[in-house]
Amino acid sequence: MSAAPAGPEPDRLPPAAVPSADIAEQRLAQSIRTLRPPPGGPAGSPARGPAYLGQPVRADSNLTVARCLQLFDAQILSRHLDVAARWLRARGAGYYTIGSSGHEGNAGVAAVLRLTDPALLHYRSGAFYLVRAAQATPPRDGISDVLLGVVAASAEPIAGGRHKVFGHPELHVIPQTSTIASHLPRAVGLAFAIERSAKLGVPTPWPQDSLVVCSFGDASVNHSTAAGAVNAASYIAYQGLPLPLLLVCEDNGLGISVRTPPGWVAAALSGRPRVKYFRADGSDLADVFDTATAAAGWVREKRMPAVLHLRMVRLGGHAGTDVESSYRTPAELAADHDLDPLLGTAGLLVASGALTPADVLDRYEAAKARVLTKAGELAGAARLGAAADIMAPIAPRRPATVAANLAARVRQATNWPRHQVFGAQLPEDEGPLTLAQAINRTLADELAERPGVIVFGEDVARKGGVYGVTRGLLRAFGPGRVFDSLLDEQSILGLALGAGLAGLLPVPEIQYLAYLHNAADQIRGEAATLSFFSRAQYRNPMVVRIAGLAYQEGFGGHFHNDNGLAALRDIPGLIIACPARPDDAAAMLRSCLAAADIDGSVCAFIEPIALYHERDLYEPGDGAWLAPYEPPARWARTHVPVGRARVYGDGTDLTIITFGNGVRMSLRAAGTLAAQGIGCRVLDLRWLAPLPFEDLLRAAAASGRVLVADETRRSGGVSEGVITTLVDAGFTGRIARVASEDSFIPLGDAAAAVLMSQEAIEEAARDLLG
Repeated sequence: MSAAPAGPEPDRLPPAAVPSADIAEQRLAQSIRTLRPPPGGPAGSPARGPAYLGQPVRADSNLTVARCLQLFDAQILSRHLDVAARWLRARGAGYYTIGSSGHEGNAGVAAVLRLTDPALLHYRSGAFYLVRAAQATPPRDGISDVLLGVVAASAEPIAGGRHKVFGHPELHVIPQTSTIASHLPRAVGLAFAIERSAKLGVPTPWPQDSLVVCSFGDASVNHSTAAGAVNAASYIAYQGLPLPLLLVCEDNGLGISVRTPPGWVAAALSGRPRVKYFRADGSDLADVFDTATAAAGWVREKRMPAVLHLRMVRLGGHAGTDVESSYRTPAELAADHDLDPLLGTAGLLVASGALTPADVLDRYEAAKARVLTKAGELAGAARLGAAADIMAPIAPRRPATVAANLAARVRQATNWPRHQVFGAQLPEDEGPLTLAQAINRTLADELAERPGVIVFGEDVARKGGVYGVTRGLLRAFGPGRVFDSLLDEQSILGLALGAGLAGLLPVPEIQYLAYLHNAADQIRGEAATLSFFSRAQYRNPMVVRIAGLAYQEGFGGHFHNDNGLAALRDIPGLIIACPARPDDAAAMLRSCLAAADIDGSVCAFIEPIALYHERDLYEPGDGAWLAPYEPPARWARTHVPVGRARVYGDGTDLTIITFGNGVRMSLRAAGTLAAQGIGCRVLDLRWLAPLPFEDLLRAAAASGRVLVADETRRSGGVSEGVITTLVDAGFTGRIARVASEDSFIPLGDAAAAVLMSQEAIEEAARDLLG
């Protein structure tokens, strides 16, 4: 950050700059003054010495006086951070006012966990973060971390001002910017991956006996991602698999203005098979501390999931702009004030004789001055962050680095257990392969060479995939690395998110493209955002294999022939590969895995179902769609960089730009057109994001006439991006396109009425040249 402008001395703000106490603060102070110390009072008592500080703050609790004092300080500081955020917003210097007021009891959860327990936190976790910051060696200044996020400063240590999040790699707090509850599947995946990594001998950033803590609000319980994650945790544990996960539901009874029915959270989260349920009063720090100790102990020792349900209150509305008096009665607001966790902890300390009410208020004011002084230093200070910094995590990939990685692996090829995997016949000796076979052999090679690769999804293990693409991998590599998942795409991708975070290289399969839409936010809102909102301090590499697109001769209808890719193509930083030929599929899958391994990339690998087992191109039996498998010695030379296209032919009359199933149709159409005296070249995009910009322009310029053959829909399809790219680059030649209709794909022969065809390509080509 740039230096703050000249102003008040660093230890205090001018009187006019200090926010005046609001009604809630005045009521809290009044309630604190009414607290009664034990008979005789604490003043001058020898009990206030070191031995006393080690005693329980309450007879039925393991929380000591000394620890309670430390946690109370974190609670007070968290409260003042909320005040400071609204004060900064009022001055035009702050950009985030969702606070933690009323949730400060989560300090007790942080206190019983280890610094090295990865935490995925709810946005009302100010006190938790401050406690975790104090656990570091040396302690971090958690106050500055939070305030720098509020003012969107580039000096903020995790997101660099891109969003207000709780996160820091030194504190093992993984930043969450998710929509409601969408971080829960990742938490399940991370807990699974910590155990699975240990089994596979793959190092992770966390000790083997770590547990994962994930907090969320009561309204989030109703979200499908939360329901799916809790179900997945139960499902995994039910099978006897270890899952050290502590789910913390901070239940304040409200989702902005919508009330959570009393008892609903307990009903939804308790009684789940193999998931232990704990409950505590979030306003009672001793209760939170003791219950969290029991819950964390259970998870750590049993390696089984648990839910910690904390009954909280929400003070001050959902955010700074929320006028909760418009939907809550004065009696309800007053009842929440009586359950203020600051008042609860003050009552503990006063009742134990550790503090007097005056001591509490002095502590409160000292914390206020500390926070507001820092806020004052930030008010009006300029934000830093050049465009290059903002774009860093989604910068172009490093093809030279990926190619070098492949070359290095060639030199190590003799060390791979390839013969153990493939037996007497290596894939390069099998002869020409289909697309499905090429993907299968590539997965096997990658599993053999990279110990962190795991392959999973619905039906991928025992069955070997619906189309046989993963056949034999379970037998070769065992259930630790190739396994079937439950039938839930959100959980499949969540598992991948956690596995990538833990140091594994996940290759999840989504059985059909249409099924991806059930869980697209796990890619859009989770996978693609982590690197950006942590400035690449955290990453979740993965290659998501997706069987998709149409042309199965009418079989299966819409859900087995989906051709919609728009939901993927606008996600920043996401690599989208769509190989058509077997040789490209092998090389591109290796490129995706290398990009994931080296750069932490998130890749969607679209596999055209109709081409899986295709053998012929022009005539039945010609075998022209098959291709040999390249041996490791040729991988570097046959490397397909991300964002590079493939050209077929050298005709100068017309350039046909296409991908996927369109490649085979376009090559067939080009053959027909050649017989009519029209010379075509066909450009296979291969990569749908990023588009092969330079190859596009070069191929377009070679003929001056471009036909885009797009098997996706006319609206939102790939052709829109291709044509826009050409126009933006100044291409002045003639452009036309043929695409599938804006329709779902019906069953049977009716599918031909809405899908792009070879005949449509030929007709559009003649029209363009006419």
